[in-house]
Amino acid sequence: MAKKNAENNPAPAQQENDKTNKLEAFVADSTGQKLTTNHGVKINDDQNSLKAGDRGATLLEDFILREKITHFDHERIPERVVHARGSAAHGVFKVYEDMSELTRAAFLCDPGAETPVFVRFSTVAGSRGSTDLARDVRGFAVKFYTQEGNFDLVGNNMPVFFIQDAVKFPDLIHAVKPEPDNEMPQAASAHDTFWDFISQLPESAHMIMWAMSDRALPRSYRMMEGFGVHTFRFVNAEGVSNFVKFHWKPLLGVHAVAWDEAQNISGKDPDFHRRDLWDAIEAGAFPEWELGVQIVPEADEFKFEFDILDPTKIIPEELVPVQRIGKMTLNRNPDNFFAETEQVAFHVGHVVPGIDFTNDPLLQGRLFSYTDTQLIRLGGPNFHEIPINRPVVPVHNNQRDGYMRQTINRGKTSYGPNGIANQDPQQVKAADGGFVSYNERIDAKKIRARSRSFFDHFSQARLFFNSQSDPEKNHIIDALSFELGKVKAVEIRERMLAVLAQIDKGLAAEVAYGLGLHIPEIALEDLNNSIPADADRADYASENPEGNLAKSDALSMVGTVKDTIKTRKIAILAADGVDEKALSTVKTALLAGGAVVHIIAPKLGEIISKGDQKIVPDESFLTAASVLYDAVYVPGGANSVATLEAEANAVHFLNEAFKHCKAIAAGDEAIQVLESTYFHKKLPAEYSKETVLREGVIVSGDVKELTSTFIEMIALHRFWERENPRKIPA
Repeated sequence: MAKKNAENNPAPAQQENDKTNKLEAFVADSTGQKLTTNHGVKINDDQNSLKAGDRGATLLEDFILREKITHFDHERIPERVVHARGSAAHGVFKVYEDMSELTRAAFLCDPGAETPVFVRFSTVAGSRGSTDLARDVRGFAVKFYTQEGNFDLVGNNMPVFFIQDAVKFPDLIHAVKPEPDNEMPQAASAHDTFWDFISQLPESAHMIMWAMSDRALPRSYRMMEGFGVHTFRFVNAEGVSNFVKFHWKPLLGVHAVAWDEAQNISGKDPDFHRRDLWDAIEAGAFPEWELGVQIVPEADEFKFEFDILDPTKIIPEELVPVQRIGKMTLNRNPDNFFAETEQVAFHVGHVVPGIDFTNDPLLQGRLFSYTDTQLIRLGGPNFHEIPINRPVVPVHNNQRDGYMRQTINRGKTSYGPNGIANQDPQQVKAADGGFVSYNERIDAKKIRARSRSFFDHFSQARLFFNSQSDPEKNHIIDALSFELGKVKAVEIRERMLAVLAQIDKGLAAEVAYGLGLHIPEIALEDLNNSIPADADRADYASENPEGNLAKSDALSMVGTVKDTIKTRKIAILAADGVDEKALSTVKTALLAGGAVVHIIAPKLGEIISKGDQKIVPDESFLTAASVLYDAVYVPGGANSVATLEAEANAVHFLNEAFKHCKAIAAGDEAIQVLESTYFHKKLPAEYSKETVLREGVIVSGDVKELTSTFIEMIALHRFWERENPRKIPA
């Protein structure tokens, strides 16, 4: 289906479908207001409790104190078991063209409609207080407030998962969470219990490749893909079903940071991803994704060499292309983090007519788990009445009462059928918009078993690894070497090496070398040690076919969008005596391209350019760090250059930027600053345009040429090929 052009700035939302207006009734603004209790009584003194004399005991009758302290004592709710640390934003979604041939979901059938959304991004393993830059899967959950009720597309930034059956989910999370005896390590999978579990669960092999790849270290939430993970159904008005996989494709491309860089960012700014999303929206640089779908007709359900209901498998885009059917734009930050981001309740079971489930055993388990989670976390069955969770359409049913009930239901009846109230609220026919589950024929015996079509655990893990560029493969090897290097039990390391050998012997050999171990000889059928030998159930012996597809370009980040510098953060290093004309020319061009530019100087206050102009820096070297920026520019000016050359923090800033493969530009006068760096002696003696775009470093006295080339370099994101042959201490 052809993609239609959409305006960058979304049209005003329709009044009756505007979640912002729906929330307005619940918004409180204290500007210019008088202080009151929770029950509206004006407070005369909020600085002193009521006492028996000015040095006497506090009196129990102080209802203002009791209300304030009691509310404070109960302010915190249980954090999410997983996805505890998150960040969110409001936005809108518009479909490009009518999809009614595939689904009767109204929000996907009207290109003129604008559907409000609320999107929450998150890490998975860490607590609320952990860092944004942990090596982890990222949650990508979208709540669509449609005219048929809420639809929640609850996914991740990786299209597969560790397990095939939801019954293993508690085990997975128990294994990856901090170890129960000492509550360490936080937000990290590099420890014994996780790899002990994973090494005995070959079905996790594919997901491990993703989790150890650069996908686990996104540059920002705005630059990562999202996936529905499971196979769902589209059902049209005639009841015809097609299988569907959901994708979110970021218009800024898919980009990552380096592992060493991620660790540094965690120390410098653990809120890096949260801040990035918030600042981009506040600046009007609204993040955008296109919604893509892979459609598989029911007749083709079994035509693949893998099972499309297996959540540890993808449908390669070479086999079923992704059709981009609409665009989501995030254009407003929450007004209150707790009320919106923390209290939003997503549920994979929140679907609308035209979207339905499949028999994916992981999906089926999630249908139970989400409601159960919200009951404990949000205090009871009325979590749907919290403003951020309310649909934009009226809610009518016979469910009543419970903790924190907010709806005041009129009438005598709360049951059905009823004659007293004329059967109200009444059921709705499918033709009038009522939800009807897909009429799938089921003829089977009850059994605790797994389909043999789920037994291939390695071919897609191999496909993922083979599809990576050389730098991306090196990052996976380094990640596995680091993670397994933190494992204390040698037998766990060896068992994991045997699993890796099933994926790629070269990969296993590289990791084994880093661990100082040999790859053990473990038979394929013996890998799944978690199944007791005397288990009275189906054989779960792993299979490892070669697979028909050797490589999939969509699995590598190399081919992602690299034609924009929008929202990239650029550091300009300057001191007294800087060439203000060069600085201004480059800065103006960068800003025109949509970049964010910060001038960094040895100190805050003002610097005086060589033309005696006053320039106010944004940061000093004390508060800034190269890991927080995407590229660096050093303008000329003799005094500025001399100061920076003698400034150890400036030299370190450049060395670290080079180490992390970022674009670096310098005026020809600034060459002496670069000569002070460790990496300068690693660079080629002679430069051409091709050399510059390969190495990512340009030095030029032609400001116009430097500017255009620098912008081109920033758009390329990183120069990963620089990593191994140009390794430097920083």
